[in-house]
Amino acid sequence: MVTRPELFKWRQTEPGFILCAVRWYLRYSLSLRDVEDLLEERGLNVDHTTVWRWVQCYSPELEQQLRRHLKPTNNSWRVDETYVRVKGRWCYLYLAIDSTGATIDFLPSALRDADAPSACFARRSAIDPVLNLE
Repeated sequence: MVTRPELFKWRQTEPGFILCAVRWYLRYSLSLRDVEDLLEERGLNVDHTTVWRWVQCYSPELEQQLRRHLKPTNNSWRVDETYVRVKGRWCYLYLAIDSTGATIDFLPSALRDADAPSACFARRSAIDPVLNLE
């Protein structure tokens, strides 16, 4: 008998279906009901709230596992600021960008503060060494 990974203990659904549903929801611009329909086409009757619970439960673990495989950034980084509309309201979007143009992190803010994003990104890099922003 094949044992399940500890992460999927007490789940009734096969881990492959769970990971597939979570990946579809996070990777593509699908709604929870779209993912529910795709799973139903494959013979698995799951409610969209169950898919949402899977996303809440497994997405932090997936991020932690995948973070190791991301391309490391270099030590040169800048903060880019733009003004965008999000859900009908204007806000400032700060992007931490390395010298190759790759987006490292982002921070939406309702208020404009020139020093806060740099401090926030520097603090995040101290907490998460994978960001390597310094």
